[in-house]
Amino acid sequence: MSNATDKQTGAVQTTGHAWDGDLQEYNNPLPRWWVWAFYATFVFAIVYWLIYPTWPVGTSFTKGFGNNITFTNDAGETVTTHWNTRAKLAYDMEFSDGAVKQREYLDLIIGASYDEILSDPDKSAFMRSYAKGLFGDNCAACHGAGGTGVIGLFPNLVDDAWLWGGSTAKIEETLRHGRMGFMPAFAATFDEQQLDAVAAYTLSLSGHEGDAEQVAMGQKIFQGEEGGCYYCHTAAGTGLESVGSANLTDSIWTVANVPGAEGYEAKHAAVRNVIANGISRHMPAWEGRLSDGEIKLLTAYVYSLSGGE
Repeated sequence: MSNATDKQTGAVQTTGHAWDGDLQEYNNPLPRWWVWAFYATFVFAIVYWLIYPTWPVGTSFTKGFGNNITFTNDAGETVTTHWNTRAKLAYDMEFSDGAVKQREYLDLIIGASYDEILSDPDKSAFMRSYAKGLFGDNCAACHGAGGTGVIGLFPNLVDDAWLWGGSTAKIEETLRHGRMGFMPAFAATFDEQQLDAVAAYTLSLSGHEGDAEQVAMGQKIFQGEEGGCYYCHTAAGTGLESVGSANLTDSIWTVANVPGAEGYEAKHAAVRNVIANGISRHMPAWEGRLSDGEIKLLTAYVYSLSGGE
């Protein structure tokens, strides 16, 4: 039967091809709406290529004919550029309703004193919300997301034990100028017996009982010119904020992992290792990297983690 006859009878048309005698291929055209939709995608693509940044050209790309966007960059400069998602984000962060309101409240917070920020529930809540992001971006890599630090590497900020002082003034000073934590290595100064003795005495300051004779020997070295440990840690072992020396009497350990050691011998070995090898830690200065307002918010946030002082 021919295709013309098929049209007249209303039967389904075929392409006229046949296989195995009776296997034929239908000739069903696409729906007209689908064809027009397909053509529309071509039109849309061409319009899109013209309006938005699209095609790579050498080391650059086509910029499109979309509206230019003007925004302020991180350096405080006003920049006008072609439309792109990065510029749109920068514009929204600078001029959207939410950004404007946030900036207004941020200026209010920055203009307040630390006492006002920490005592006012609204100001304190805003400070925590904003500064948590700053802490995550700049501090969490070392001190951890919650500020608990890593024993032996980075101080814990939530335990209320401050090497350099925990007042808002001291914390701000630390953030602005950084800190250099240093204790000389005594491996070449003390012999094995002296190292054991000083480690035993150091542990005794926090209530760990060791060999009495060894502790007495360690005390003599610690308090005398032979070791001179009291210069930094004081005769009572309570440390000095002016040099960032640790308080050895509070059972809070920032370098020797005494809490994680099981048994007296393991604790003794941890302290001995620190005495023998010394300490060298450096926290970078954030002045110049962060604005004065960001440093102020971070100061209040870090202070609030442990209650300060």
